[in-house]
Amino acid sequence: MGFTFKVMRLILVSAFLVIVPFEDLDMLCAQTIRLTEETDKQALLEFKAHVSETNRVVLDSWNDSLPLCMWTGVKCGSKHRRVTGVDLGGLKLTGIVSPFIGNLSFLRSLNLADNFFRGAIPFEVGNLFRLQYLNMSNNFLGGALPVVLSNCSSLSSLDLSSNHFEQGVPAEFGSLSKLVLLSLGRNNLTGKFPASLGNLTSLQMLDIIYNQMDGEIPGSIARLKQMVFFRIALNKFTGVFPLPIYNMSSLVFLSITGNSFSGSLRPDFGSLLPNLQILYMGINNFTGSIPESLSNISNLQQLDIPSNHLNGKIPLSFGRLRNLLRLGLNNNSLGSYSSGDLDFLGAMANCTRLQYLNVGMNKLGGQLPMSIANLSTQLTELSLGINFISGSIPHGIANLVRLQALDMGENLLTGKLPPSFGELSELRKVLLYSNQLSGEIPSSLGNITWLTYLYLINNTFEGSIPSSLGRCSYLLDLNLGTNKLNGSIPHELMELPSLIILNVSFNSLVGPLREDVGNLKFLLGLDVSYNKLSGQIPSSLGNCLSLEYLWLQGNSFVGSIPDMRRLTGLRFLDLSKNNLSGTIPEYLANFSKLQNLNLSMNNFEGAVPTEGIFGNTSAMSIAGNINLCGGIPSLLLEPCSVELPRKHSSSVKKIIAICVSSGIASLLLLSLSVFYICRYKQRTKNVRGNNNENDRSLSPVKSVYEKISYDELYKITGGFSSSNLIGSGNFGAVYKGFLGSKNKIVAIKVLNLSKRGAAKSFMAECEALGGVRHRNLVKLVTVCSSVDSEGNGFRALVYEFMANGNLDMWLHPEESDGPSRRALTLLERLNIAIDVASALVYLHTYCHSPIAHCDLKPSNILLDEDLTAHVSDFGLARLLLKFDRESFHTKFSSAAVRGTIGYAAPEYGMGGHPSIVGDVYSFGILLLEMFTGKRPTNELFVDGLTLHGFTKSAILQERRAVDITDQSILCGADDPVLGVEMVECLSQLVYQVGVRCSEESPVDRISMAEALRKLVSVRDTFIVAVRPFR
Repeated sequence: MGFTFKVMRLILVSAFLVIVPFEDLDMLCAQTIRLTEETDKQALLEFKAHVSETNRVVLDSWNDSLPLCMWTGVKCGSKHRRVTGVDLGGLKLTGIVSPFIGNLSFLRSLNLADNFFRGAIPFEVGNLFRLQYLNMSNNFLGGALPVVLSNCSSLSSLDLSSNHFEQGVPAEFGSLSKLVLLSLGRNNLTGKFPASLGNLTSLQMLDIIYNQMDGEIPGSIARLKQMVFFRIALNKFTGVFPLPIYNMSSLVFLSITGNSFSGSLRPDFGSLLPNLQILYMGINNFTGSIPESLSNISNLQQLDIPSNHLNGKIPLSFGRLRNLLRLGLNNNSLGSYSSGDLDFLGAMANCTRLQYLNVGMNKLGGQLPMSIANLSTQLTELSLGINFISGSIPHGIANLVRLQALDMGENLLTGKLPPSFGELSELRKVLLYSNQLSGEIPSSLGNITWLTYLYLINNTFEGSIPSSLGRCSYLLDLNLGTNKLNGSIPHELMELPSLIILNVSFNSLVGPLREDVGNLKFLLGLDVSYNKLSGQIPSSLGNCLSLEYLWLQGNSFVGSIPDMRRLTGLRFLDLSKNNLSGTIPEYLANFSKLQNLNLSMNNFEGAVPTEGIFGNTSAMSIAGNINLCGGIPSLLLEPCSVELPRKHSSSVKKIIAICVSSGIASLLLLSLSVFYICRYKQRTKNVRGNNNENDRSLSPVKSVYEKISYDELYKITGGFSSSNLIGSGNFGAVYKGFLGSKNKIVAIKVLNLSKRGAAKSFMAECEALGGVRHRNLVKLVTVCSSVDSEGNGFRALVYEFMANGNLDMWLHPEESDGPSRRALTLLERLNIAIDVASALVYLHTYCHSPIAHCDLKPSNILLDEDLTAHVSDFGLARLLLKFDRESFHTKFSSAAVRGTIGYAAPEYGMGGHPSIVGDVYSFGILLLEMFTGKRPTNELFVDGLTLHGFTKSAILQERRAVDITDQSILCGADDPVLGVEMVECLSQLVYQVGVRCSEESPVDRISMAEALRKLVSVRDTFIVAVRPFR
């Protein structure tokens, strides 16, 4: 049959040659080439037609007047003039990918990376059997990964990272036998790791970072002998360290950070993977000791294993790693509180290229060795904080000439701060808080002109504050509180142009608060409390228009309260325990943001206002001012209208009343004095660290909250009825109930203790919220730590109920099961953003211990009936400064910082420890989501970086802000002029704040205080701009 067919074909060809003249054959071939070229041309024109008109200008060359092979981004083969390559990467094109792309049958390379394409990858791409290179990364493509891509059997490189693909990785991808690179990171992929990928024996690079894949890594990947780059970080993989990885002896880059791997690492780890240069294994549950064999990996440059449960000593043999640039072992249980724990530092002197060393938050003891001065001169960051290190800081510390960040806080260091410290001219951040350092603060610190953060709080420094600090013109945060400093506050500090926080509280400073304090235009918080300052409160404070936190209590200020009516942003004002007199200014009642006002223990007289904060006795105190009158009835003050006495008996009664009142006031003054003294002593005691085991184990539940019983919670929730269920979270369910003892509706969060981390979440919330009170923080009413009716452990947290749900419901009402909600207005969004920023500034700066929330996102922002925002869910929160060391490690060492994909700071994925700058990043992403209406993960964006980059790119282009702004905001603009003003406000102000907060590098982010100040300015600017149109 086959022979017959060949004969027939020969006959037909011969007949064709007879019929067609030879001279016409060239013409026919040319027409065939033109036809096939026309097919490619039409396919590309169809592709162009699917690109949005606003971006189509970059494809202007795609027209009939230019030859196809001269079009932008188009490459043709030299023989047949067919399109073999299309490179449109980075052109910021929007629209969808046309299915006609599948007609480019000679296509070998297609690059659409770094654009704004959305929708699904067309199935027709599977027709491109010659395709070798496909890159669609950094777009907004979604849906399932197309199985038909497995038809592109010539593929050697497939990059679909940073999109919005869902579901699992198709098992059929395992048939792409020529694949060398497979990058699917930063999507929303779920499911298991396909065992079929073990068939890709040519694969050298596999990247699936930042997805939601789970389960164990299959043994089949042991066949991937050519693997050089293997990154599966930030997923939900479980099991022991993937044993097949030990077979990948060619590996250069390995990252498994941010999963749930457990067990110990093999002792011969380094011998099995001798070519590693980058090794990231942080934020897992690894136990046991660090393998000594890691020191055999001679080319190792970065070793990061933070936030695990590793114990034992840090190997001395690490000193053999001559190429090491980065060593991160923080937040483990390394060391044994003993003298040999720091021996490794001497060996590390051989690592002459080392730039980053972080062994903070461990159990390292012993004296700080002199050999620390012999570390690499390339070192830029050194962190030994939150350990048990004693001894003094050596003079040789000045050898670390490139040091930018030094953290030795929360240790047992003693002695003086060496003057040579001032030779570290590149230092930006110095954290030496909560030690026992003494002597004078070296004036040489003034030579560190780049210094931005100086934390010397909770030591025993004495002498005066060096005036040379006034030369640190970039200083943002100066914290010298709780020491033994004396003398006056140098006027040079009042010339620091960027100062945002100044804390010199709990010292013995004397003299007046200088009038030139008004020069600190950007000052957000001023704390000079509990010193020996005297004189009048300077009127120039009224010029510090950014001021929100003002603590002057516990001094000897006299005179009346100066005119501060322009400080309308004040949130906390404490003037208590001074000798102030005169009347209480009426304008304080107009401070709508004021959350706490303390005027107690002074000599004020006259009428107490009744409006504003003066109507809330829980937020205001005037005790100990016996000459006050009026006010709201609950203050029980005498009326201000006093009649002349008509009878002797009435005069006697008045005298008796005055004596009794004076006696009560004196008794109250004495009681409060004793209370403050005890509180101060206890605070100092806690700061210095207490090694008593009982103190360390003291539960915040017992010491802060009055507990409620399981039976009462069972009753008020109707037996935890589903009809009272109002939500669920990572660690349990939330019910609504009426708490009779408090006469209020509450939300009860019942922890699922069978879920890993739930108990630690309970302790974290209690610890974080135990000592904080802020208008924009959810209030923890009470707690329950008991057993249920069956004798099982029971934990519950009872919060104030928020009538308007969470912010996520308002930003994405189409995804909410609740009642339909109107769109938030621009002003409402600004107010909510300012509320959240205010809460974070308070947590970061004004708590007794700075607190990092670690999981800021819209669903954790609750809204009350007035749409005032309250930050909630502190299950991942970290107290960063004055917590007890031992309890910190036992409570948090297994609860590594993960946060939520899209909102968590990038450094958490690389093993970074909890920090306030991580919260700043999350706030930036939250802010961008509030005004674009786009999630960083679920709809258009993959992660924080993509949303950040998208917004940053847009605001750099004229009139692009309107294109990325939530349409529901635009629809709310009744007037065209208002719309223009709004777009201008967004593009130049709001988006800029969000972008600057969400920079990838922590050092590039602005502070939360600066973000808050800018947002308040945005709101004020907007209100002024729209007022003429209302």
